[in-house]
Amino acid sequence: MPTLSRIFASALLLAAPAAFAQSSASASATVKINKAILLTKDTDMDFGDVYASDTAAGTVVLTTADTATPTGVLLGTTTPTSAAFTVAGANNKTYAITLPGSVTLSNGAQTMTVDAFTSNPNGTGTLSNAGSQTLKVGATLHVGQSQAEGTYTSTAPFTVTVGYN
Repeated sequence: MPTLSRIFASALLLAAPAAFAQSSASASATVKINKAILLTKDTDMDFGDVYASDTAAGTVVLTTADTATPTGVLLGTTTPTSAAFTVAGANNKTYAITLPGSVTLSNGAQTMTVDAFTSNPNGTGTLSNAGSQTLKVGATLHVGQSQAEGTYTSTAPFTVTVGYN
């Protein structure tokens, strides 16, 4: 029996260093889920009726307040409208606004450029206590000299992007 005790004691001594070479601890995991930000188009941009000049190119600056200022062209009686979007998300959160550089309008054979996009709010918005805000977008339309008649539509929709700060 003493031999068995010695074998058992030796086994314990050999196992003891392995027990001291380990350590364990526990940690918790946490996450805060926020409401995703969502941008929904309410109204398309419409510069209204524009009359091109035969003698010079011109522009129409469409503001976020739905007013248009012509230079070198004339405006008809159609009311221009800036693009409008609803931004929805987490209450009182701020978000960044990214506007396109330019977009091309076409009537099939002829084109015009829209650029110098502006927004209200400008650059950064803040969602309300209810988690929403209206975002308006204006731009500048470049009309060529003797621009051909027709209805011009963007060749691809322009993209406005919002993201939480």
